[in-house]
Amino acid sequence: MIRIAIPNKGRLHDPTVQLFKEAGLPVLGGSSRKLFAKTSDPEIQFLFARAADIPEYVQDGAADIGVTGLDLISETESNVEILLDLNFGKANLVLAVPEESSIVSPEDLQGMRVATEFPNITKNYFGNLGIEIEVIKVSGACEMTPHVGIADAIVDISSSGTTLVTNHLKPIADVFKSSVYLIANSETKENNEKVLHIKTALESVLHAKNKRYLMMNVPHQKLDTIKDILPGLAGPTVMKVESKSDTLAVHAVIDADVVFATVSKLKEAGASGILVVPIERLIP
Repeated sequence: MIRIAIPNKGRLHDPTVQLFKEAGLPVLGGSSRKLFAKTSDPEIQFLFARAADIPEYVQDGAADIGVTGLDLISETESNVEILLDLNFGKANLVLAVPEESSIVSPEDLQGMRVATEFPNITKNYFGNLGIEIEVIKVSGACEMTPHVGIADAIVDISSSGTTLVTNHLKPIADVFKSSVYLIANSETKENNEKVLHIKTALESVLHAKNKRYLMMNVPHQKLDTIKDILPGLAGPTVMKVESKSDTLAVHAVIDADVVFATVSKLKEAGASGILVVPIERLIP
C-alpha cells in the first residue's frame, strides 16, 4: 500500500485534490475531515495532514509520498526526496519592516529582533549574509509583532503583498521562494515502482496544462507551408483523408499561448476544419 500525504485544509488542499483527480487518482469515500481516503487504485490511499507536518510524515515513513510547500520542507530540514515541482501555491518569504521604519536593507537589522514562523529559514538567510539577529519564533499573527514591540522586522509568507500593506509593513528583501512540491520517502522511492507511476501521472497533467491539440484539413500542395507555421513538439502528424484525394489531415500539439496567432496563420495558408481541443495528459 502506498500512502500519499496531502494537505487537509488551507489554500493547498483544493488544488492538490484537483491535480490528483486529473491524474486519475480522485479522492473516494472520504473528505479532509477524515484521516484516510481511498483512490481509484486499491494499492494507493490518501492521508490528510497539516501541510507543515507532511515533510516529517514522509521522512519518518508514515507516508510514502507527500505534497507540501518547499518552504515547509526547508524549514523542517526533513530528509526527503524532492520529486516534482507541482507549479502551484507560489509564494515568497519576505523580510518586512514597518512603513515608517528607517531600516532599508537586511544589514540594517544587525543585532535586532526578527519575528517569524520560519526560524530555520530565517537563521540560514541571515547567517549566509553574516548578520547576527535574534529570531523570535511565533505561531501566528506575525505581522503584528513590530507594532507591539516584540520585533523590529518579520519574515513571513507573501503571495500578493496585500497583508503587508494592510498591516502597514513594507518588504525590503526576498528571503525564500516557494511553491508546492511532490516529495517521497527515500527508501520507498528506491524500492517501489508505484511512486514513479504517481510522479509520471502528475507530470503528464502538468505537461498538458499549457498545451493544445490542433487538427485540420490541409490541401496537399500547402503542406510544406503549414508545417513551417506549426511549432509542434516534434513536427505534425500527417494522414491522408480517404474521401478527398488531395486533402491531408494534419495534427499537432502546440503551446496554448500561441494558439490565437497560429490558427490565424493556418487559416490564411489554406487550412480548413481547424479544431482546437484541450489535452488532459501528456507524457513526453
